Amino acid sequence: MSSRKSKSSNLIQADYVSQVAPTVKNLPAMLETCVQSLGWKDPLEKELAVHSSIFAWEILWTEKPGGLQSMGSHSQVQRILRERFCHQSPHGNLFGVQVQYKHLIELLKRTAIHGESNSVLIIGPRGSGKTMLINHALKELMEVEGVSENILQVHLNGLLQINDKIALKEITRQLNLENVVGDKVFGSFAENLSFLLEALKKGDRTSSCPVIFILDEFDLFAHHKNQTLLYNLLDISQSAQTPVVIIGLTCRLDILELLEKRVKSRFSHRQIHLMNSFSFPQYLKIFKEQLSLPSIFPEKIFAEKWNENVQSLSEDRSVKEVLQKHFNVSKNLRSLHMLLMLALNRVTPSHPFITAADLMEANQLCSMDSKGNIVHGLSVLEICLIIAMKHLNDIYEEEPFNFQMVYNEFQKFVQRKAHSVYNFEKPVVMKAFEHLQQLELIRPMERTSVNAQREYQLMKLLLDNTQIMNALQKYPNCPTDVRQWATSSLSWL
Repeated sequence: MSSRKSKSSNLIQADYVSQVAPTVKNLPAMLETCVQSLGWKDPLEKELAVHSSIFAWEILWTEKPGGLQSMGSHSQVQRILRERFCHQSPHGNLFGVQVQYKHLIELLKRTAIHGESNSVLIIGPRGSGKTMLINHALKELMEVEGVSENILQVHLNGLLQINDKIALKEITRQLNLENVVGDKVFGSFAENLSFLLEALKKGDRTSSCPVIFILDEFDLFAHHKNQTLLYNLLDISQSAQTPVVIIGLTCRLDILELLEKRVKSRFSHRQIHLMNSFSFPQYLKIFKEQLSLPSIFPEKIFAEKWNENVQSLSEDRSVKEVLQKHFNVSKNLRSLHMLLMLALNRVTPSHPFITAADLMEANQLCSMDSKGNIVHGLSVLEICLIIAMKHLNDIYEEEPFNFQMVYNEFQKFVQRKAHSVYNFEKPVVMKAFEHLQQLELIRPMERTSVNAQREYQLMKLLLDNTQIMNALQKYPNCPTDVRQWATSSLSWL
């Protein structure tokens, strides 16, 4: 089945090349016309220019199949799809959140059109589409006639605006109130706050521009001192002043428990929950839609062949297996976008379409064990110390250990095998042990005291047995006796 699909992909590429090939045949005439328009009189110069250009194009064509058009097309594809994957572009489709989207857009329209103040929390795990949902809703709202010129937006992030003073300055900047302030200098947080509130309170429901406040990482604003900013914004939303809507985005289900009583009493208690509840067939459909090129793509032939290749991939059994594994680990679209981004990076002028092999390699990169990869670069001595720690964990049931215990366990192995090759001095073994700590494969159980002896400081291994054994299987030129020691039972020791 997979070979049939790969043949299909090759046919798509061959068909694409055959359709753009006539352009190459017309190159001599086209270049001759260009040379004449440049006004070169010398026949030798004209002939040299034409033949040099044809030779250059032939190199591009022979070395990079489909190079004439795909040379530009592949970079356009990567630009469009990367923007879709990385920036929560509002030009795509929403998946599985139509009910929540309808609720949110109605709320925004009531504020923008009818001057009704509101507040709402959008709650969902990271990668569930909270930002994409609000971006889509704002895009639709701005397309309503007469709304885009008469509405203001303020975007705040709890990671950037770490206190109320910084947040107020950012609100002032985004509302363009610096021009009103002029050279006035605010001496305190209270003055800044009172000026902003006065500016918002001057209007009423009919004459003022509605303001949309979007607070990303809303739970971090709840940690600000006295929650002054949240209190005053929600207080405005409850009064007949400038119409505002406060939209909080958070991944914490217990967000209401973080709010003070006075803040909670002014919140509308509207909540929109996002949960990735779609099935695998829907996930497969999302895969196709996220990889497909839009109808407005400038290279129509390339776009058609690209979309045919995407359809072929979605029917490939090996691709379905990769997506099923990915789906079982995480349903969120952010992880799917990461998978597709890694596969997209393989697209070049000579490799203009994504293949099943690209997706399989991308899946391996996504599921790669970073700590296991670190083990591949360790010395044999360091590997032996990790195996000694593994055996200590098995014997003492995950209890902490110290260097002296590890060294004694290592010495048992050296004496039993009678190998001089593993007979290292104790300071050398200590250096290897410290290197493992620097790599964060082991960590101390408590902060190191100045007077404490390093040999007796309690440590914990940050690798489990499965990670160790998998890493040893891939370790280059691992000695046989070391591998046998790792797999040996406790009675052997």
